Amino acid sequence: MKWYGSNIANREKGLPRSILLFVLNDADTGAPLAIMSANLLSAYRTGAVPGVGARHLAKKNSKVVGILGPGVMAKTSLSAFVAECPEIDTVKVKGRGQKNIDAFTSWVRETFPQIVNIHVVDTNEAVVRDCDIVTFCNSGAIGDASAYPVVKREWVSPGTFLSMPALTSIDEGMQSPDIRKVLDNPSLYQAWHEENPKPVHNIVPVVGIQFLDLIDEGKMSPDQLEDLGKIVVGEAPGRKNDDEIIIMSVGGMPVEDVAWGTVIYRNACKKGIGVKLNLWETPTLS
Repeated sequence: MKWYGSNIANREKGLPRSILLFVLNDADTGAPLAIMSANLLSAYRTGAVPGVGARHLAKKNSKVVGILGPGVMAKTSLSAFVAECPEIDTVKVKGRGQKNIDAFTSWVRETFPQIVNIHVVDTNEAVVRDCDIVTFCNSGAIGDASAYPVVKREWVSPGTFLSMPALTSIDEGMQSPDIRKVLDNPSLYQAWHEENPKPVHNIVPVVGIQFLDLIDEGKMSPDQLEDLGKIVVGEAPGRKNDDEIIIMSVGGMPVEDVAWGTVIYRNACKKGIGVKLNLWETPTLS
């Protein structure tokens, strides 16, 4: 079980926006095997999915990355992008506060010395223009999709891969069928779309939900949506040429936290890492 507590106001208390806990249970008995902090687990899993997307959907010679929101998601996403596209040498970043921007740029310089150009920009348009890879890793209030950061078709260069794990909207030009639209897990979006009042994008701010709302409105066709999983296993094509524009919605799949958390637990057992918790001497009223 992944337990997720989140409040954007946590920053005022010197805490992360999200405070996560992971409980791994025995599949047979249901007994808890491990309790662990899940902030790093979740952060790297969140970044890994954009990395998988970049492996199949970004140009291999990508050099310029545009980032909106210099936080945790931006760090792990950029790490994954560099792993898949080692020629990256330029980052453009926009953030709300100078403290966050300074911390992010310092981290980039220290972690990736090959990134020799770091540009702080003032507009979303500047984040998107002239980039090979774009990612929106912003946080903010939800409830009004018209207030989410927008990607306009006129800003996007041919060949751009857009990885979107946060609040995002697209304009009419980006709705065009020639813009490839990929979901990390289509069933997840379908479930969100079935369970929430319409338009769902007001409640679930990721761009993949906007795709489904646009299908409801007759502005997009269901056959425009592609499945990252099928691309990964070779059942559907990855990038076909250096000019196509591909936008991928990252909704997040906690099942991956469970899978990776299990690996971490087993590694910890092998290395004798961790503190054993005694739940009882003898179970009472059993």
